Amino acid sequence: MIGPFINGTALLAGSVAGAMIGPKLNVNIRTRMPMVFGCASMGLGVAMIVKVKLLAPVMLALVLGSLLGEIIQLENLIQNCAAKARVAIEKLTRPSGDMDQEEFLDKFVALLVLFCMSGTGIYGSMTEGMTGDPTLLIVKSILDLFTAPIFASTMGFTVGILVFPQFLVQGLLFLGASMILPLTTPDMLADFSSCGGLIMLATGFRICGIKQFPVANMIPALILVMPLSYLWATYLT
Repeated sequence: MIGPFINGTALLAGSVAGAMIGPKLNVNIRTRMPMVFGCASMGLGVAMIVKVKLLAPVMLALVLGSLLGEIIQLENLIQNCAAKARVAIEKLTRPSGDMDQEEFLDKFVALLVLFCMSGTGIYGSMTEGMTGDPTLLIVKSILDLFTAPIFASTMGFTVGILVFPQFLVQGLLFLGASMILPLTTPDMLADFSSCGGLIMLATGFRICGIKQFPVANMIPALILVMPLSYLWATYLT
C-alpha cells in the first residue's frame, strides 16, 4: 500500500508548510486560489456526473443518503470534532488566522470531502488495491500538496488532521477492493462515479462561497448508490 502513504504525507507536509507561512502568504493567493480549487472541484464533479448509466437510482441514492445524513446530523458531528480539534491544536500553536468559527467549520467540512471523499482518492485507492498501481493517488498527492498550504495559511495546523480520515478511507478501500470490485458491474461503478460527482460539484460551490450545500450529510449516498443501481438494473429495467 503505497498511494495512501504518499497522499497522507503530501497533505501533512502541505498543511504544515501553509500553517508556518500563515499571514506571510500573499493575500491575493490566499483569497483567490480557493476559488480556483473550488472551480477544479466543480469541473471534476461534472466530468464524473456525465458517466451516469442509470440516473434514477443515482438521484434516489442522493436523496435518501442526504436524508440519512440529516437524520443522524453527520455534518454537525464532523463540525463538533473539528471545533474540538481546533481548540486542542491552538493550545500548542499560534491562532489560525482571523477566520471566525462559523467560517472555519464550513471550510473544514468542505475540505473533508475534497481531501477524503473525492473521486480521485476513492478510485485511486480501489485501483491500487486491485492492480497495485498507485498512479492515481500520486497525481492526487501532487494536487493536495499545493492545495493544503492555501487553506492551512488561514486555518492553521488543523487542516493537517484531515490526514487521519483520509488515510482511513483510502486504506479501507485499498484493503476491501479485492472483495468489492468483483461484486460490481461497470454500470454500478459509473453510477457511483456520478453520485460522487454530484457531491464534488456541491463541494465546489461551497468552497467558492456560492451556496452552502450540506456536503457532509450527502456522503451516505455513496454507500447506497451501488446497491440501488444493482437493484434498479436487475428488477426495474
